[in-house]
Amino acid sequence: MRTRGGRTVCGALFFYASLILFLFPLNAIASGEYSFDVEAFESKPFEWGGYAEAKFEHFQLNTDSAFYRLNFHKDPCSTLNRLTGALQLEGSYRKGIAAFNAVLRAEAVQDDIDWSDSADVYEANLSLKSTPFVTADIGKKVFKWGKGYAWNPVGFIDRPKDPNNPEEALEGYYAAGVDLIKSLNSPLQTVALTTVALPVWKDVNEDFGVLNHVNLAAKFYMLYRNTDIDLVFFSGGSRSTRYGIDFSRNIAENFEIHGEFAYLTDIKKTNISENGMLIQKEHTTNRYLLGLRYLTESDITTIIEYYHNGAGFSEWELERFYRLVDDANAQWLNTGADTLFQNAKNISNMGYGSPQVGRNYLYLKINQRDPFDILYFTPGAIAIVNLDDQSYSISPEMLYTGFTNWEIRLRYTALGGDDFTEFHEKQYRNKIELRVRYYF
Repeated sequence: MRTRGGRTVCGALFFYASLILFLFPLNAIASGEYSFDVEAFESKPFEWGGYAEAKFEHFQLNTDSAFYRLNFHKDPCSTLNRLTGALQLEGSYRKGIAAFNAVLRAEAVQDDIDWSDSADVYEANLSLKSTPFVTADIGKKVFKWGKGYAWNPVGFIDRPKDPNNPEEALEGYYAAGVDLIKSLNSPLQTVALTTVALPVWKDVNEDFGVLNHVNLAAKFYMLYRNTDIDLVFFSGGSRSTRYGIDFSRNIAENFEIHGEFAYLTDIKKTNISENGMLIQKEHTTNRYLLGLRYLTESDITTIIEYYHNGAGFSEWELERFYRLVDDANAQWLNTGADTLFQNAKNISNMGYGSPQVGRNYLYLKINQRDPFDILYFTPGAIAIVNLDDQSYSISPEMLYTGFTNWEIRLRYTALGGDDFTEFHEKQYRNKIELRVRYYF
């Protein structure tokens, strides 16, 4: 095992394991006797919680892929081990009309090549509810706009989810907003309006878009009979103007359908021409999603979503990038020069290296709680298919929560597809992941 800076994966693993065992003794694992405490359900002014996590990943690298060659052509290897330790804290304080909410996350990552660590404020916002119908917010916040599970085309002021872990906390943006809500005695049962001002300045939301602008966003919500509907709008100099609509409806108690549609103006996109030149185009396009969630009597939950990203790259556009990396690799092997690799890395940062960069995807998640009467055990699988080039990612997993406050997840991920397709050209061929969390 290679080392850098005097650290090793094994040493980091021992450190995190020792830390978790020290902070959370083994007797916390054992389930205690059942008891009911009425005071535990009373609202308290201050509440806090969170989790500590240790995660180990073993990657089988795809040595023939474009992104492996981009990142490892100078230092080839066939496998990679990574250990991550994380601590996430969540808290809220309420007094009178005011409430303060915060989510903090610290993370350290050690793999066979390098070490990194970070500490971030995911959320920190003050909420003032002057009446039951009016709420004002200021600070860093995640808005969670959209009805999709894996993707949110109308999430104009949220960071994109990871479809393999869509329920994980996301980092918010600094903003100020007002919510107005009103209940009606009619088929239109509820209406609500949310308006948000989101500044982008130096050191404030810098990664959102172009600096020195205050962007405006609005969401108009309606509950009509049994259907939730949102009309969404965004305008500002940091990103182009965009419009959206989403809906969610329960067809039956155990069957829900949802959808989103977004219309995006003046989207800038960089393409590679046939002669290898870069061409930047600006066009109007759309993104949309249609999905369903179904729960059977045997506790099998199925989520299916189709996602179209009109701003994504077509099959042939992606293939041109992958062939450029192939040419760069040939240059490196024949001459030792890496000028084409440097060019390809710069192009990768223009969008080609982002997750789900294609245009059409199918998402499927299935899991079953307590199969065969095995309590606290939930097996499942996640599949993502690029419908244009038929490449795919599939991730079977097992989740166990039989120890009080503990969660253990084992997941295997395999990528497949033909040469010059999205998932075949990822950095790894497959990986196995073991994640242990303690909630407090």
